[in-house]
Amino acid sequence: MHSKTRVISVSRRTDIPAYYSAWFMNRIREGFCDVPNPFNRHQVSRVLLDSRDVDVLVFWTRNAYPMLKYLNELNDLGYRYYFQYSVLGYPHQIDPKSPSLKASLRIFSRLSEMIGPERVIFRYDPVILTDTTDSEFHVKAFNMICSSLRDKTYRCVVSIVDDYRKARGRVNELSRSSGFALHQFDPGIHGALLARMSEIARENGIEIESCAENIKLQKFGILPGKCIDNAYIEKVFGLRLSARKDPAQRDACGCVVSKDIGTYDTCLMGCRYCYATSSFERAMDNFKKHAPRSPYLVPGVCQVEAPTRIEAERQQKLFD
Repeated sequence: MHSKTRVISVSRRTDIPAYYSAWFMNRIREGFCDVPNPFNRHQVSRVLLDSRDVDVLVFWTRNAYPMLKYLNELNDLGYRYYFQYSVLGYPHQIDPKSPSLKASLRIFSRLSEMIGPERVIFRYDPVILTDTTDSEFHVKAFNMICSSLRDKTYRCVVSIVDDYRKARGRVNELSRSSGFALHQFDPGIHGALLARMSEIARENGIEIESCAENIKLQKFGILPGKCIDNAYIEKVFGLRLSARKDPAQRDACGCVVSKDIGTYDTCLMGCRYCYATSSFERAMDNFKKHAPRSPYLVPGVCQVEAPTRIEAERQQKLFD
């Protein structure tokens, strides 16, 4: 029988390690945070974050550097955690505020040294095909990154860029820019790129999986994966999770159930293809409203009282 396990996603909706690590650690010390429903700001969940209430934390980031100073504290408090870490090396026209590739590789390597390569998953996500970032670009970049991360990670996650409504205008604007005309993925044309990426990953001791892909990539050597993966968590941490798919995620997503504590429109990375930010101006405004000691990532986003701990525990039983 599977044990009841809580997985906290930190966060698909924003880069908490890069921009909100102090807030996150304050919430860890307090033992809870309050998270508005992104589709109904008058509905709030109190998410319990005490180590007795949490089994695994999953961090999603492009820059883990601000979190490094807190890892020993998390370890001392008994938390289990791993990182989904994006490293791409795109031109600034696509990723204007991500760390440089050199910096990303340095920070990734430092994180791997601190917590172990099995707990840092490399994301080459998403693959964007333009006149500038063509197959040749991706083979060269992916080969360099995998070579640099050899023995520093054992898993890579890839995906093809999706047509998100929030990002459509920005992507279309990018496509009109010189050198960045967007190419739609065509398995007949671009399948060789994915096959070569699969070979490169395995040559460097890295297994490669896809993330939430409707396109079948097995014939290119890329198996469908789960970013929040019950088998992976059991292997790394010895915890047994239910394999039940998270109903809150897209149909193509294989992730098991988790609770996300982020807020949309709060990331400052400025990635043109980002599904979590509809307005970079709104994200900056929310960042300015951010208060590191508030139970909310962005204070004032809702006008209702947060649940008590008793109510939060009742919600947790439903969640489990």
